[in-house]
Amino acid sequence: MLLPKRISITGPESTGKSLLTRQLADYYKTTYVDEYSREFLNDKHGYDFQDILSIARKQLQNENSLAGRTNGILFCDTDILVNKVWGAYVYNNQHKWIEEKFMEHEYGLYLLCYPDLEWEYDPLRENPENRDELFGIYERELMTAGFNFKIVKGKGNPRFRNAVKIVDDYLKPR
Repeated sequence: MLLPKRISITGPESTGKSLLTRQLADYYKTTYVDEYSREFLNDKHGYDFQDILSIARKQLQNENSLAGRTNGILFCDTDILVNKVWGAYVYNNQHKWIEEKFMEHEYGLYLLCYPDLEWEYDPLRENPENRDELFGIYERELMTAGFNFKIVKGKGNPRFRNAVKIVDDYLKPR
């Protein structure tokens, strides 16, 4: 079985990741992986440092279980980078497993969502005031690791069209 090209849609909260993931999967007629942390946190009141590791493991497990159900592309609503950033930002700490998996489980392309959308309240969101700071952390992590990433900007349909252009460029035979 040929492994799918995994494309991560990542970035700070309330930057349109989930919507963009669904739109891209629909456009390319393929499968996508939901953000597991939403499911996990819906059943809890708060979280702790150990929960970040549990969420990361389940997110990767979900990705791997859906990898065989694609047309060659798998869109992932968040990735282990989110867990890496969250552990460092909230707890000033990091799980060794997350550090290792971040470097091992490279996606072919990361779509880093820029915080140019209006903040939308959600009881699971925590950071309406510091999305620019968090965006900078995501960008530095991807640059430092040397991963292939592109920044997605724009609102509404232009944002989606920008993402499609980036994905099309990535998928072109070289």
